[in-house]
Amino acid sequence: MTVVASAEQEVSSMSQLITHFSDVRAATVELARPLSAEDCCLQSMPDASPTKWHLAHTTWFFEEFVLGRFIEGYLRFNENYRLLFNSYYNAVGPQHCRAQRGLLSRPTLEEVHAYREGVNRLVIDLLREPRRVVRNTLRQIIMIGLQHEQQHQELLLTDIKHALSCNPLLPAYQLEDDQARQTREDATGLASEMQWIEIEAGVYDIGAPEARRFAFDNERPRHKTYLHPFALSSQLVTNSQFLEFIEDGGYDRPEFWLALGYKTVQSAGWTHPLYWYRTADNSSDWQEYTLRGPRPLVPEQPICHLSYFEADAYARWAGARLPTEAEWEIAAYRKTRDRACTEPLALHPGVSSQDPEASQYQLLGQVWQWTSSPYTAYPGYVAPPGALGEYNGKFMCNQYVLRGGSCVTPRDQVTTSYRNFFPPDARWQFTGLRLACDR
Repeated sequence: MTVVASAEQEVSSMSQLITHFSDVRAATVELARPLSAEDCCLQSMPDASPTKWHLAHTTWFFEEFVLGRFIEGYLRFNENYRLLFNSYYNAVGPQHCRAQRGLLSRPTLEEVHAYREGVNRLVIDLLREPRRVVRNTLRQIIMIGLQHEQQHQELLLTDIKHALSCNPLLPAYQLEDDQARQTREDATGLASEMQWIEIEAGVYDIGAPEARRFAFDNERPRHKTYLHPFALSSQLVTNSQFLEFIEDGGYDRPEFWLALGYKTVQSAGWTHPLYWYRTADNSSDWQEYTLRGPRPLVPEQPICHLSYFEADAYARWAGARLPTEAEWEIAAYRKTRDRACTEPLALHPGVSSQDPEASQYQLLGQVWQWTSSPYTAYPGYVAPPGALGEYNGKFMCNQYVLRGGSCVTPRDQVTTSYRNFFPPDARWQFTGLRLACDR
């Protein structure tokens, strides 16, 4: 009886994995649905990729690491795809120049969708009839692939926002429907008074618990760290608060900036956050480009699309500082217990704002929050063997950690231990900040 029950559970587990695989793969296609074939080829800067490339690369991942590994004598859909859609896996082979992904008019969008459908069928067939000796390994790689694809779903939205913003017509990725408009209007003017989340000194555990079903390798091992007494702001910095920094000449005052940050501001000509603009020479007439097109700046909304340099400068101007990632994680876990919440205009499928306590503190699912921590390995971290070991570990240089997820992060990825990372001048992601101070 025990053997039969175990087999039934295994079949059920595989059935659930097939459903999850199908749902995630379908969600990516759904995110691309509002876009034309011309939209899907756009690449507006080297750090962003075309939608078509995201559709193809996430498929290449499953072909490379699943089909090529677990199907004996596997024949690829197109040998050239291994070069075109490999992102940065040197152990796999050479890659097409990242900054020239927008020049790939071929394969066509139709061919990329056919590639996705073909790989989907083979992966599902493999999951239905896997060899028992590789079942657990296969399941683990599929889960990594799905989490990887969800990260690219977020990138698809951030990248197409940047691409469309470069069009003088400022077209919308998705028009605002009546429900979204009402949600936005209801949220206007509801910002509550900022308070401080007080945390006493002590030794704390941080990192993903071993019991969690999935965590990225850079979230582990869970380990102890000592924190001095500190306080974390109960709310994110808002547009109106950041506007005060601008009106006080914040971008022109080097005393608030790191040397490299001020050099970047001067060379790039930054005078305000990315996607802000004015229709007239009047500071009260700020507009903001969003995925739903242009709209007047909402004062109470969390400030978004800031670089680390801008977030750090604002914190100094405000007489505070950015939190470390350990401080952020401990304070966030105490207030959310990993319950996700989202910004009212979230566009990602399956995202909703239903947790009043989490929403009160704006800790998860609104904007990625910069921390003062450089992106480095946790004590005891060892990169996984093989090509998948290149996923996170090799980027632990010249990057800063962000926490909390954004309104376009898939909901099941938004946890208190999730570590995102970007260089300090990156602004096209949904990045903002909250303040911290010593006690």
